[in-house]
Amino acid sequence: MSGSKPDQLSSVGTMPTSEKCGSHPPHHKILIIDDDVDLCDLLAESLRRQGFLVATVHDGIAGLERALSNEFALIVLDLMLPGLDGSEVLKRIRSRCNVPVIILTAKGEAKDRIVGLESGADDYLAKPFNPRELSARMQAVLRRANSDESHRKADCIQVGDIEVNTRARTARRRNRLIDLTSVEFDLLVLFLKSPDKVWGREELTKAVLDRELRATDRSIDVHVSNLRRKLGPNLNGSERIKNIRSTGYLYVPLI
Repeated sequence: MSGSKPDQLSSVGTMPTSEKCGSHPPHHKILIIDDDVDLCDLLAESLRRQGFLVATVHDGIAGLERALSNEFALIVLDLMLPGLDGSEVLKRIRSRCNVPVIILTAKGEAKDRIVGLESGADDYLAKPFNPRELSARMQAVLRRANSDESHRKADCIQVGDIEVNTRARTARRRNRLIDLTSVEFDLLVLFLKSPDKVWGREELTKAVLDRELRATDRSIDVHVSNLRRKLGPNLNGSERIKNIRSTGYLYVPLI
């Protein structure tokens, strides 16, 4: 494991105090939690050139403390960390707030990626990776979390016992708030806008993850599984989101 290193923060602009976890001004403030100091320096420099404000932390305990400080728009989190492993850091973040998180995993560790997504990560990237790909993933996650359209109009959609407000980005089941990640919320909006439509995995991946589906990419399946679990079955006990073999998914409203 690499040694500890003082936090590095870009001097571009100033950051007002955030009111809630994940809120941020136009210059997005990013936290990178990774014990590889050289990698952190490389990523920080690359992201700063793109206008991001970047802080880096190199162990899980300090990373969790910074992640819960309500000052970051997005967190890049390595799963292999000293002090407190990344999976536990992610679980503790998700117990407190919905700030977007992209996890970094060792190449080929599909199990770790699935565990990370099941724990509430918005996306993942396997090491080694191109910094440009990480930047593209970050931009896609930030667009989902802070879309201009969601702030221009209040749009309430209700299907059966599920209701969403696209401006507030809230979802309720029988008037009880459902805690969803940004990806899960966008999936739910798609399903509610077109109930009884069969959504292909490729179509869902492009719509909510803003990328093409790759042969080994099971991210969308994990996100749908998480959403299905959080929504629960229909009032009559029937399955709310059905898996259509070799095709995709179907949201089945209770009639």
